[in-house]
Amino acid sequence: MIRLLLTGLLALLVTVWLYRRLVRLPGVRGRWAVAAGTVLALLGVSTVGAFLVGGPLDPAWARPIGFVGFTWAAVVYYLLLGTVVIAIGRGAVRGIARLRRRSPVGPACARATTIATAAVVLASLATAGYGLVEAAHPRIVEESVAIGNLPPEFDGARIALVTDVHAGPARGESFVASVVDEVNAQRPDAVVLGGDLTDGSVAHVGDDLRPMAELSAPLGVFAVSGNHEYYVDDGGSWLDFWETLGVRSLRNERVELRRGDGVIDLAGVHDRTAPEPYRPDYARALAGRDRDRPVILAAHQPKQAEDAAEYGVDLQLSGHTHDGQMWPNTYLVALQQPVRAGWGRVDDVAVYVTRGAGAWGPPVRVLAPPEITVITLRSDRAHPSN
Repeated sequence: MIRLLLTGLLALLVTVWLYRRLVRLPGVRGRWAVAAGTVLALLGVSTVGAFLVGGPLDPAWARPIGFVGFTWAAVVYYLLLGTVVIAIGRGAVRGIARLRRRSPVGPACARATTIATAAVVLASLATAGYGLVEAAHPRIVEESVAIGNLPPEFDGARIALVTDVHAGPARGESFVASVVDEVNAQRPDAVVLGGDLTDGSVAHVGDDLRPMAELSAPLGVFAVSGNHEYYVDDGGSWLDFWETLGVRSLRNERVELRRGDGVIDLAGVHDRTAPEPYRPDYARALAGRDRDRPVILAAHQPKQAEDAAEYGVDLQLSGHTHDGQMWPNTYLVALQQPVRAGWGRVDDVAVYVTRGAGAWGPPVRVLAPPEITVITLRSDRAHPSN
């Protein structure tokens, strides 16, 4: 309830600020001002409602609210950036005018503000529209990694990494089915689902994940929890539900993957922010294993490699970052995670971070395209491990 009240208050403040900047400041008056204010208010309400879809509100009927509300949130994000730029420009003009002892506001300045405001509105709508299209079509990214002690039987084995689907408020079963079809088309040897598959409760969003029962890989389909599994429902309920779809939930544990006579370990831990009793336990998942064979760790956040490094992890597979999802958030993510997207090393652990297949909140991605990553394992050191 407190979170909802805070969201509502923030939406109110943003709506009022946008009305002042986009309607009053450029000089819009009369019925056009009333119409613009009404539209802004309705969209603000839809954004608040979007945060309820998947939780109290069933996406079966409320998903249009989630889609519209969260899409408007993306537009607002770019409107805010644009209006800040306008405000800085107006401030600079006023400062220069005062230095020259001239009137800081005149017809030319007002006209420039109107034109700039219109440009910001059009640019924000166009950017969000582009982002909607980009977010709807995850691309396939092919990568390879060399692991020195990889059994020869696993040379060429392919792992599909899928994270951050975020089914629920804005996208549902049809989107999940398209992701599953793309994964199966790659014919991977194993599938790793790296968390944040949904936003919402099992009761309301569970059916949206049912296409994942069609995932097929000879070595198995495995999953670890992300932070969003714990936001609305109990994370354990989601892990249990995944099991009904034929997905093996890795709950601070490891399994042996066998290919002929070759064996490697696949381990998985809960998200680093998971509450009790789901806290990540790296010792339970990684200690006491045979160090002569490689271990691949599935952990939702790249930062978790810092805790896993002491256990000799050869490769960590992560998501979580979305590469910022909407530029320029990209630069903020780099301040919070050691690897933003793609390859990196954290305390001598090779880490691969996928941008994720879906989108959180706004079903919008700008300069951070969604992806499904297929990683080919190589035993030949001639292949770069990035």
